[in-house]
Amino acid sequence: MSVVSETLEDLKLIVFQLVDKEYAIPVDQVRSIEKLEHITRVPRTPSYVKGVINLRGVVTPIIDLRSRFELSSSEPTESTRVIIVGLEDKEVGLIVDAANDVLDVEREMIEPSPEVVGIVEAEYIGGVVKQNKRLLILLHLDKILQSI
Repeated sequence: MSVVSETLEDLKLIVFQLVDKEYAIPVDQVRSIEKLEHITRVPRTPSYVKGVINLRGVVTPIIDLRSRFELSSSEPTESTRVIIVGLEDKEVGLIVDAANDVLDVEREMIEPSPEVVGIVEAEYIGGVVKQNKRLLILLHLDKILQSI
């Protein structure tokens, strides 16, 4: 019975940009969206972990999602944002090119991720949402944060 009631409610998603694609994560996993600030590098961390920031008294690790997905790197711009996400007891910042939107999506609009060969981020994809002419890639935060 709970499955039926779950499918009736909308899912709120934060939509953000990486290179030329739009990605989304559930808004209930997002703590805040911040401008990029000084990051203190931490030795011996994976290359996609850019370091830590002091966010309102909390030391928060920062991940560059471009680097995590093995996409081309770029210099931060005025629209670069850090999305602070929380999963279980972890709080992590994700560097994204821009935070675009908050969308309500019906759960039945989420399709399983397509079987695409050769895409590095494929293991991090939880599904795809087609809305109007937009294609949003829904991310699995637990997989992205797994080795941190």
